[in-house]
Amino acid sequence: MRINIVVIFLTCFSLWGCATPKYNYMPAVTLISEPPLGSVNTTQVGDTMLSQGKYVEHDAILLEGTAKTGFSYTLHPGYYIKHGEDQSNEYYQPGGDRPGRVEKNPLADNWASVSLTKEDSKLCVVTVFNVKSCTEGGNFRRVKKPSLTEDSFQQTLLYSGKVGNKINIGYREFSSSVARPAFNNNVEYDLSESRTIGYKGAELEILDATNQIIKYKVIKNFNKAAY
Repeated sequence: MRINIVVIFLTCFSLWGCATPKYNYMPAVTLISEPPLGSVNTTQVGDTMLSQGKYVEHDAILLEGTAKTGFSYTLHPGYYIKHGEDQSNEYYQPGGDRPGRVEKNPLADNWASVSLTKEDSKLCVVTVFNVKSCTEGGNFRRVKKPSLTEDSFQQTLLYSGKVGNKINIGYREFSSSVARPAFNNNVEYDLSESRTIGYKGAELEILDATNQIIKYKVIKNFNKAAY
């Protein structure tokens, strides 16, 4: 065991390098509230009239071709999602809707993370022993990936058309970019009773409506969701 530790230590500083993966990255949270309060807008049938919520975006890299670290590891194309960084490296794991993949040689150590060096933008594989093995090249680009977690939430109103003097409005909730059928609803409003309509705290003044378009003024957006 002592010999193995010495070998690992010498390997770090003579052949590849050492790195300890970090898990300190916090993705950006983007709040949505549109159109602005007081604005007058025109929307077609089937389009969104009002939207409020938030989504979480992760920094990521998209590897567009295979990259190898000698004979030990092969990085396959796809997304790698950021999970941490230190002064020298950024750290990533395969993820997203088209995740990448790390393939190791049977004789190689298990891998723990994929790193991107800040000094020269090299992609590397970090092993469970914190040994770093880097690729020569690697065609990748930085991207933003929406998070598929319960942190993503959005409420919308959709225009569904007009029959006589009544308009139809659809309400939709989205969580993790997936519509939640139990929270979908369609509501009918009679404009002969009032030109102001409301749903879940949102209020709109309807200025004009046909079977093709609706013109409206935003009075209030939805009540703040319990994030």
